[in-house]
Amino acid sequence: MIVFSLSCRHHHAFDGWFRSADDFESQSARGLVSCPVCGDAKIAKQLSAPRINTGAAAPAPTRAPANDVMAATVLPNLQEHMLQEFKAFVRANTENVGTKFAETARKMHYGEEAHRNIRGRVSGEEAMALHEEGIDTLSLPPGVLLDEGLQ
Repeated sequence: MIVFSLSCRHHHAFDGWFRSADDFESQSARGLVSCPVCGDAKIAKQLSAPRINTGAAAPAPTRAPANDVMAATVLPNLQEHMLQEFKAFVRANTENVGTKFAETARKMHYGEEAHRNIRGRVSGEEAMALHEEGIDTLSLPPGVLLDEGLQ
């Protein structure tokens, strides 16, 4: 297998695995290769570094390089900052409907209420029922609690 760095005409970059360069060309010519972001079938190979197997891997260093120490202290702060930014974005761009999430989502889906971004709490059974009705929902990641625990 060979991995190619690919991109579409909208500059979305992604990797593709193929049996050979000819296999890529054949699939691309038939429109079988498309961008996973936008679906564009106009795909081009990009420059990529070759991987050369030189044998056994070099032994791991016994002490962490200075950059690793810095990353260990900066990264948790960055993650916390990004989590706070995500929470602020969700709060600012959604309406909290609390435990009436499933009811409100159904009303919007069936045209009884105007469509808008909402958030609230549903049980696993309610979430499954919404999915079975074709109502798209998105669960917040674990640990992201908004508005006194309502998600």
